[in-house]
Amino acid sequence: MNDTYFYEVSLLWDFETKGTLRSQVTADTIEVVTPVEFPKGMKGKWTPEHLFVAAVSSCFLSAFLLVADNSKFLFTSFESSATGKVEKLDGKLCVTEIILKPTLVIPSTQKEDKAIRILEMSEKACAIARSIKTKVILEPIILLN
Repeated sequence: MNDTYFYEVSLLWDFETKGTLRSQVTADTIEVVTPVEFPKGMKGKWTPEHLFVAAVSSCFLSAFLLVADNSKFLFTSFESSATGKVEKLDGKLCVTEIILKPTLVIPSTQKEDKAIRILEMSEKACAIARSIKTKVILEPIILLN
């Protein structure tokens, strides 16, 4: 495993406040727009703010899967919602917090406190969350099946 990685994306402006994100590693594209709350913003598409929250959320999932596997921790389901809060600080807009709400379903043979520890370790292991000044708040829900 290396210590340095690079991830490239390109962005092409389409029209008005819409662009298309691409990467050489996938044929998929993502349309991104200015949020509807801003001048000339558009509805119904991903915004930079959504992508920022999604980056933290998806990195958290990747970290969780790694930590759970390394810990031999069994689970039957993982789902997470994430909410980013944008507010003005010192006259400038900023994403001030992201609330991650993972719902983890575990077999009754697993311990709930271990599940919480694994989720907390996952949040600390998430490279994206560690790279931003935005406060990340973990609000886990553990269900037994």
